[in-house]
Amino acid sequence: MTDTMPALTSRVEHGKELVLERTFRAPPALVFAAFTQAEHLRQWWGPRGWEVTHCTVDLRPGGKWHYCMKCVDRGQGDFYGVESWGLGLYDEIEAPERLVYTDYFSDPDGEINSEMPSSQTILSFEDVAGGTRVVSRSVYATEDALKTVIEMGMLQGITETWDRLAEHLQTRDQNA
Repeated sequence: MTDTMPALTSRVEHGKELVLERTFRAPPALVFAAFTQAEHLRQWWGPRGWEVTHCTVDLRPGGKWHYCMKCVDRGQGDFYGVESWGLGLYDEIEAPERLVYTDYFSDPDGEINSEMPSSQTILSFEDVAGGTRVVSRSVYATEDALKTVIEMGMLQGITETWDRLAEHLQTRDQNA
């Protein structure tokens, strides 16, 4: 069965807040699990041609999510072989409705890269007819910080990432 749910929509609010929305054909508990469990995240996190090579999740307020994406697609030229490390520090967890974390670029040891923009990400998971509507609000310190990540290709990356999530959820649903 093909996923006929609407594609990702994005908009900028207040100059420094990126809002993403998409409805997934899966119940909120499964979508929330896909965002918070390493075994799920390893299957879909990152744009096409990238694999998660490291992923740990300590899901509790004050806990962290530490991961590495590596480009394994030779067709992506200079990106081939590049690793991108990230760190999420959890602020609030209200399963399966809401997840709040601060998102950082990091290194393999989990040290925050202070030269790269960080954001506070607020995810809501709303039970709607036929699935779950996810709204992600990433608030950056400045308009320039948001501009930096957009210029890095983040919108294309997150679109591909959420497409992979939809595919992962569809596979999970068929295996249930």
